[in-house]
Amino acid sequence: MSSRIDNMFQFHQAALNLRAARQELIASNIANADTPNYKAKDIDFASALQGAITGNGSRLQMAGSSGANLDTSDSDTVMGAPVLYRSVLQPSADGNTVDMDVERAQFADNALRYEASVRFVSDRTKDVLAALQG
Repeated sequence: MSSRIDNMFQFHQAALNLRAARQELIASNIANADTPNYKAKDIDFASALQGAITGNGSRLQMAGSSGANLDTSDSDTVMGAPVLYRSVLQPSADGNTVDMDVERAQFADNALRYEASVRFVSDRTKDVLAALQG
């Protein structure tokens, strides 16, 4: 029985872990907004989640939704997902690529999605407990 429950929550566990790791990356971008030559980083969440679920996290490829959005970095990874550099929308004189408007929007979006996943898992857990008790 526990393996069925584990399988039911495996997707959400991977999604929450990736959302938390992505939130740290975005927070790091915001913290380094004034650091000269700092390059804003992110992950391709959809590819990372697919890799985490299928077990191919270390061999993820970037899903080319738009070549203007993200460029691959050296060999940095977050939970097996490659860390990508954001493309510069407006160049900075000091070489910093952090756009605070973009970072704040990404931070809020990621936080909202994290909270939605937590609530979904909480509701699912209540359903499972009710089924086990009834």
